[in-house]
Amino acid sequence: MIPRATARRISQRELESYLWGAATLLRGLIDAGDYKGYIFPLVFLKRISDVWDEEHSHALEMYNGDEELADLPENHRFTIPVGAHWDDIRQATGDVGRKLVTAMRAIEVANPDALSGVFGDADWTNKELLSDRVLGDLVEHFSTRTLSVANLPEDELGNGYEYLIKKFADDSGHTAQEFYTNRTLVHLMTQMLDPQPGESVYDPTCGTGGMLISCAAEVKRRGQEHRTLRLYGQERNYTTASIAKMNLFLHGIEDGRIAHGDTLLAPAFLDSAGGLQRFDVVLANPPYSIKAWNRDAFAADPYGRSIWGVPPQGRADYAFFQHIAASLNPHSGRAAILFPHGVLFRQEEKLLRERLVRSGLLESVIGLGAGLFYNSPMEAVVVTLRAGRPADQTSNVLFINAVDLVARERAQSFLRDRDRATILDAYQRRTNIPWLATIATLEEIASKDFSLAIPLYVKQLRPANGESANEGGLAEAGTVWRAAADEADAAVTHVLKLLRAEAS
Repeated sequence: MIPRATARRISQRELESYLWGAATLLRGLIDAGDYKGYIFPLVFLKRISDVWDEEHSHALEMYNGDEELADLPENHRFTIPVGAHWDDIRQATGDVGRKLVTAMRAIEVANPDALSGVFGDADWTNKELLSDRVLGDLVEHFSTRTLSVANLPEDELGNGYEYLIKKFADDSGHTAQEFYTNRTLVHLMTQMLDPQPGESVYDPTCGTGGMLISCAAEVKRRGQEHRTLRLYGQERNYTTASIAKMNLFLHGIEDGRIAHGDTLLAPAFLDSAGGLQRFDVVLANPPYSIKAWNRDAFAADPYGRSIWGVPPQGRADYAFFQHIAASLNPHSGRAAILFPHGVLFRQEEKLLRERLVRSGLLESVIGLGAGLFYNSPMEAVVVTLRAGRPADQTSNVLFINAVDLVARERAQSFLRDRDRATILDAYQRRTNIPWLATIATLEEIASKDFSLAIPLYVKQLRPANGESANEGGLAEAGTVWRAAADEADAAVTHVLKLLRAEAS
């Protein structure tokens, strides 16, 4: 009989050490960027097994020790088939990877609505990659704690999961942007959109689901019923989509919907008539200027998303932009999208930008400091859209220059609470604030050839005595130069990554 872990309350520090300790067992065996595909499924399998045991124990008390009644599905959140429990994995003396795959697939099949595809597609049976000894060590490491709800409430386990996501982002460098967005920035975007109980929330490029979880956390923080939020996300990377499903469950969100697939090519959420489903709140950090996308299909888009035109092949940013615009509820829809500054002024997207401005959807353009794109020096911009705006607002746009409102510690940039409060206040007040915010009319934007470069509207630096305040042209030139340099850096990084992959 294999001894069970001692059941006791787990502190946040203990949890973080426990989770990261598993990753250290993989160092030197697989790339840091692949840790997540192996560690997260094990955490999830251990959690649902321990919760099943916890539920079983409670049911036994309720039914005076009747095992058959205690095993009834209505007493359990998930079904765990015979042979698929964590304890069954521990008893495996060989072919541990095969045992894991069999257990995970059995659980997915037994819970098709909730857990289909949740464990991802890691190569568990490749013994040259991970031997039985290594997998056995991982299983025994996770067996040292009992991850029941009593020991580890959902919020605390969710926080530990987020800690692990960030640690993997730190280890995997530039690839992290695919699945991790700076959480202080996500919090700001969530507060700007102010999600309400009962609303629908959507992230078309959801990564690990952090933006969706932030909305639920914000509603809960205000003391409102967060469980009535309807959460939807789509993610192209299969492993990352699986992690997002697990992330929602581990945060206590059981009715969120995460779809795997290419949002531009095949949007997953459609209405009864086959058109795009509309949402109250949309948050997104789309992939930056991807080139490998089906431009021809978008030009003849059956969902009517090319409302402003067809973006250039080399940059899909405005394809995501238009998908989001087309996904907004026409009465209550609002969106916050994280972009690089280039979308504001690149000449090849000028017509798209003009049509965006004329649509009346563009609510605000908020320039943020460097480093808020994960592991990248680029300056970020958050663009907000809002449907159903008052008539007196549809012909103007709020510009906020918050480039200096950023902190940096231990090589990481973040928004301090006071800086986030300053930005949020400027966004909500929607008025001219010297050196910070400007309301620009449609005519003013047209006079600048529909460039949305923030320095054209809000001065970046307070002029010193005797200096000219007319800095707009130089500031815009500097912004353009920085964006071009960042794009070149990103291209070089991408090429080097491909060359390393081919070499290995």
